[in-house]
Amino acid sequence: MFNKNKLFKLILCSFIVSYLFGACKKSTNPTSVGPGKSSTTTGLDYNDEGGFEVKDYKGQPEGPNLVYIEGGRTVLGSSEEDLLNRHDNLERTVTVASFYMDETEIANIHWLEYLFYVQRDSSEAAYKKALPDTNVWESPLAFNDPYVDHYFRYPGFRYYPVVGIKWLQASDYCGWRTAVVNKKLAQDAGVEVPEDGGRIPLESGVVLPNYRLPTEAEWEYAALALIGNTWLDENQTQKRLYPWDGHALRNPYGAQMGTFLANFKRGRGDYAGIAGKLNDGAMITEYIYAFPPNDYGLYNMAGNVSEWVWDVYRPLSFQTVDDLNPFRGGKKPGFLDEEKGSNSTYDKKNFQSLIDDHVRVFKGGSWKDVAYWMSPGTRRYLEEDSATSTIGFRCAMIKAGTNY
Repeated sequence: MFNKNKLFKLILCSFIVSYLFGACKKSTNPTSVGPGKSSTTTGLDYNDEGGFEVKDYKGQPEGPNLVYIEGGRTVLGSSEEDLLNRHDNLERTVTVASFYMDETEIANIHWLEYLFYVQRDSSEAAYKKALPDTNVWESPLAFNDPYVDHYFRYPGFRYYPVVGIKWLQASDYCGWRTAVVNKKLAQDAGVEVPEDGGRIPLESGVVLPNYRLPTEAEWEYAALALIGNTWLDENQTQKRLYPWDGHALRNPYGAQMGTFLANFKRGRGDYAGIAGKLNDGAMITEYIYAFPPNDYGLYNMAGNVSEWVWDVYRPLSFQTVDDLNPFRGGKKPGFLDEEKGSNSTYDKKNFQSLIDDHVRVFKGGSWKDVAYWMSPGTRRYLEEDSATSTIGFRCAMIKAGTNY
């Protein structure tokens, strides 16, 4: 008599054996982390005496303060009402590759550390060039002298975002940070560091790609953090106006219900609310870890300080940049439209425009801005050699050795 139970058990056992055999079977194809002992095209041995050297590689090292941002397709652009009627960031679909970004804004203590090493290792001119402009706090009709004198150097402000930093200074910091982080990584791994401070070979596999300012697309993508709204098979439950769900500015959940989610200016003359129950608790900047992080784990991607990004400003960038890793600001011909000559749209020399090749985009609202500017799609610009009390920055880095 046919026994269905025995047949079922036999099929089940066969399936389990096949699954376990397949799971245990290892691929023999070479990979970046397992290249094998010899070349698949010449048959020559790797790391043989006098032969081609292939160093051990376990993946890109983790950089301090960096958070992994998984890339993907998204819709960038302003979803807010265009109050200024600029039409300079219309919605469009793009893909942004995975990258890393600082989880916090660069703080006063980080810049003081930078100044220490610049003063020790470089010239006096280099040190003076790196100093932040503390006079950005000055106002002819306000008593902001305490911030001018104390904000940058007083220990109580150590972990508040550094301000008074030009785009050019922020870019210099990224270069310095790359050098010192990679030097430490190389030393920890026992890799020889060039005495002249030259490049540590990328082939060593122990150093990081360059720290740099994020592109505008990267910054906007990371701020929205729509990964928190993704479920099942590429479905997103909603678009976001701010780096959190909903259109409200207050926390709707738990013990923090009703508290503001960012440091911004609520209205004319209202920077912090009424004593006894301050709204965001900050009349100027705030602690870099204040307020809940977004779904990528990034703090203060709305409010506190606006942030420099890498891009040169053009009002029609959205029409001309690529839809894969959009960016305007490289050194290759064609990255900018005509600035000079009869075809020029911009005439800054004759005061017909504020735009040239040296104005950079900054993103996000600050402690001095109303909520409108906290929407990641909004964009503004400033000369790269200018600084304010409302603009800071954070660094970014590519995810090397990956195609996503």
